[in-house]
This record gives sequence, structure tokens and C-alpha cells, in this order.
Amino acid sequence: MSRSLDSPSSVHFIGAGGIGMSALARILLSRGHRVSGSDRRMSPAMEALQSLGMVAFASQTADNFDELKRRGLATPLVVISSAIPDNNPELAAARQLQLTVWHRSDLLAALIDQQPSIAVAGSHGKTTTSTVVTSLLHSAGEDPTAVIGGIVPCYGSNGHAGSGRLLVAEADESDGSLVKFNATLGVITNLELDHTDHYRDLDDLITTMRRFAAGCGRLLANQDDPILSEHFQADAWWSVQRSDNVDFAALPVALEGDHTVADLYEQAEYVGRITLPLPGLHNLSNALGALAACRLEGIPLERLVNHLHELKSPGRRFDYRGDWQGRLVVDDYAHHPSEVAATLAMAALMVSSGRSPLPRSPKRLLAVFQPHRYSRTQEFQNEFAMALSNVDIVVLAPVFSAGEAPIPGVSSEALASCIQQHSADQTVLVANTMDELADLVREHSCADDLVLAMGAGDVNSLWSRLSPNALQEQTSCQSTLTA
Repeated sequence: MSRSLDSPSSVHFIGAGGIGMSALARILLSRGHRVSGSDRRMSPAMEALQSLGMVAFASQTADNFDELKRRGLATPLVVISSAIPDNNPELAAARQLQLTVWHRSDLLAALIDQQPSIAVAGSHGKTTTSTVVTSLLHSAGEDPTAVIGGIVPCYGSNGHAGSGRLLVAEADESDGSLVKFNATLGVITNLELDHTDHYRDLDDLITTMRRFAAGCGRLLANQDDPILSEHFQADAWWSVQRSDNVDFAALPVALEGDHTVADLYEQAEYVGRITLPLPGLHNLSNALGALAACRLEGIPLERLVNHLHELKSPGRRFDYRGDWQGRLVVDDYAHHPSEVAATLAMAALMVSSGRSPLPRSPKRLLAVFQPHRYSRTQEFQNEFAMALSNVDIVVLAPVFSAGEAPIPGVSSEALASCIQQHSADQTVLVANTMDELADLVREHSCADDLVLAMGAGDVNSLWSRLSPNALQEQTSCQSTLTA
């Protein structure tokens, strides 16, 4: 397929409000393209794009193309994501009109081809790592273009059309489309089987990621990940476990609930001590990978480390939502067992250390988890149960299907039973609806609790459902935090 966006053109996004699609639409608008887009409703993302000049539709119907024709936009390039099914009426109309249809990865590949680029891939941490790369380049005065699967704090957006040399892209492996990207520098944070609706097994995932790596000019990878170190040949490696035989290392000196201190090495030579405002060993690894990527692109070290204290996590990555009757409510995107375990470990550190980036340090931890996809829940039920088995109170939301059909025997109730097989005395509650989920949190939480909502679905609506006027604060709290 020929992918070129050398001159301004007309582009129509079906599903423009999605996190990946809206970033691309924003960049095209900034670069002078005529952009239109549709979604099933006028979300805040759609309204923001409309304010930037996008022709917005709050439905996905064939009539949208009649309106575009009336506006002089009769033959747009149509962009879809993997979330748009073949029977979508707007997509069917585009094909009937014989319009060119691209997957969003084709458009991102075209943008990557236009300038030197850093593409960040991996099973976990790619949004945080690509956000940190973008933030460091921004602070260093490089003004990168960025296409990220989360809100980058320094821009307040998931997409930015910069004037600098580099483009930073999050390379999503979920559907295998990242093999289209020919980045100047590829970064792989780690590999672990996920997206079992697409990948047959781990070998299938490794094969796809090798194709991605082969398409990059250079490869930077995490030496601490056993799959990467065994199956990949990288041009440069980073580690938070060792400083010998790696190109970049950050060895932790102190892991606190509100920051991390580490000794930084390049080519096994000590170059100084750094302090990150991001707690957790996983965030140290993400930040080191980002720092290493910037160094490989020629950014002087002093221009990078001088701004480490300004770093912030992207949206929905331990995202503090607010204080509800003394409960500190946090939203996190964790939806794989490894991500859940890492997020819970970081939260538990905040409780045990008495130090936290939150307005005050929490005294207990209540974990709210929404399983995402029946296929993932079935594949990793035992791993999810183990990750959740060290928290005194777990509240499970209904499975978020993400368009999948239910699988017999796969449910939040089944996951709850599995958790209690690992920890018989643990309190595990199951909600049948999202409103019931909020009720259970109200009933079983106390002031000074950290209410940590995890999942990639609509569990982030928990904060809006916790209304101070709905129920009187529940002061009875039976269990004691041990995590």
C-alpha cells in the first residue's frame, strides 16, 4: 500500500474520539489537513477536535458522507481502527463509494515515514515510556511531534504536532499492525503474552515483535526482560538490575512511596545520582528506557537529567481523581496481571512508607478491579487471582467485554472464587452493575483509604459515581490492611 501525506488532503476518521484516533486527527488538523470524524456520541475528545476545526458527527451512518459532499469534502481518505467492525454502516458506505480506507496504523506509518522517529513498543509500560520520552524532549527544547495512547501532561493532549526534528509514537502490538512502522529508533519495554484474541501463543507475539524490530533503524531494549534478552539482538540495552554489559543502567538506591532515587550509568561508567518523582521499580525502568532513547538520539545528558523532577505520569496511570469523603480515589489503566501486580505493589509502598504523591498518605488500600475482555480473563484468571490475593479488600466490577461475546464460565464471580482459593480469609466482593460497584465502595471503605480503580474499561467512571449526596459516609470498617 502506498502511504503518503505529503500535501494537505481531506481525511475522515470513523471513531475519531478514540484515544489513538483523536491523536492522529489532532496532528492532521495542526498540519493543515481538512479533517472530519464521527463517533457514537459527542464525547469531550470529539468536542475538543471540533473546536480545532474538525467537522464532527455524533453518529456513524452513511448520511455522513452526503453531508461531507455538501461541504465539498466528497472523497476523503477514510481512517478506521481495529475497533470498527466490518458491518459498521459508515464503513460499509465508504467502501460502496469506493473511498480509500486506511487502518490507523497506515496513517501513523505515513507520519513516521515523514521524519526521524522513536517508536515505543512492549506489552507493558509503553504509554508511560513514550510519554516520558516526549516530556524529556519537550523540556530539552526539542518540541517533538507525539502520538501517544494517553494524555501527555506537558501538552495536556495525546497528540501534538511539534516543530522539532523527532516524532515519538506509541506502537501498539494488540493487533500486530506495528510491523508497518519503520522507525529510526525502536524501543521495546518488555514482552509477555497478552491479546490472546489476536496472538495464538507467545511465539506468535515474539515473531511479530521481531518484524517490528527488523523494520527499525536501531533497536533499544530492556535487558531485564528474559524474553527480550533471549530472543532479540538489540543495538543498545538498559537495565535497573545491573550496570555491566549494558549501555544504560539506573540502580535503585531508595524506592519510596513518592519518589525513586537511583545511580545512573552509561557504558558501565557512573554518571550521577538521579531522583524521579515516579514511584515504583517499573517506573524507574520506563524512565530509564526513555532517557536512553533520548541519549541515543543525541540529546546531551545534562539537558535531560535537569528536568527529571518535572516528570508526570500520563493520564489513567495512577491518576488521582479526587477526595471523596476522605477517600483518595485513583484511576489506573492496569488490565494485565503483571500491570495489576506492579500497580498494587506501588500503592502498598505508599501505605507502608507513609510517603505518597497524593495529597496525603493513605492508611489502607481498597482495590477495585474490572476484568477487561473475556478472552484475557479466561487466559489469565489464576494470574489475576494471585496478583489480587495480597489486598485485604477487593471489589470486582463486571467483565468489560470490549465487544467480545461472553465465554461460559468466565465471569467476575469465577475470578472471585479463584482469588479466595489463594487467600481464603480475603474479603472479595462482586458487583453486578457499575452502580452497585460504587455502592460497595461506599459501604466498605473508610476515610484515609486509597481506593484504587484498575482496568481498561469504564471503571474510570467510579469517581463520578461516588456522589457525596448519594449515601451518608460509611464509618464502619471491619478489616485491617496488611498489604
